[in-house]
Amino acid sequence: MDNIIFGIRPVAEAIESGKQIEKLYIRKGAEGQLMTELKDICYRYRVRYQEVPAEKLNRLVKGNHQGVVARMAAIGYVELNDILERVPDDETPFIVVFDGVTDVRNFGAIARSAECAGAHGLIVPLKNAAPVNAEALKSSAGALNRIPVCRVGSIRNTLKTLQMEGMQIAAATEKSRKLLFDADFCRPTVIVMGSEESGISKEVLKLCDEQLAIPMVGSVESLNVSAAAAVMLFEVVRQRIGQ
Repeated sequence: MDNIIFGIRPVAEAIESGKQIEKLYIRKGAEGQLMTELKDICYRYRVRYQEVPAEKLNRLVKGNHQGVVARMAAIGYVELNDILERVPDDETPFIVVFDGVTDVRNFGAIARSAECAGAHGLIVPLKNAAPVNAEALKSSAGALNRIPVCRVGSIRNTLKTLQMEGMQIAAATEKSRKLLFDADFCRPTVIVMGSEESGISKEVLKLCDEQLAIPMVGSVESLNVSAAAAVMLFEVVRQRIGQ
């Protein structure tokens, strides 16, 4: 497990200094003044932790972890407003949203395509998402260090916010009869990519303004999600370059 720190004081100091925590594990039943102080710090800084058996912590580190192990975020996350405010005045907003993409290599590959296509940011859920770790960074060819990434508690609420900002939400789904070539991507656009197995969730799909399919002529029913994302992203590029 990469980017690991452990021990009560080192973890508390990391949180107080503003470092972003990907995962925080605390031993079940852990007590004491320092542990109480750490939990108070977690509450103040809105850092979630998971209580786990000591055996899990022992598997993660070999040193004296004092009942606390944290994995640091591999990148610095931003807020949604940061993504929107960074869009240059002469460019049309273009954002990619992940709804259940859990494979690290797919996530990294999509991030790479998004950066190459000029997307202004990526939005990922706090839960049910691929971890942004060293493998994801490698798969993205460094794109995750260049493109802003925002983590949100609710994809649905975030999409509603983006719609209020004047952005159309376009879902990539093979179940639609409308092809992506018939969409207008010259407008401010959000592309939503779903999970490798089940696609975009029904709740999210209902919110989308466009449901778009990639035409298929072979016998295999669908593309890998990272390949599908690349097709969607570069159709946006094609239309905008042709303006």
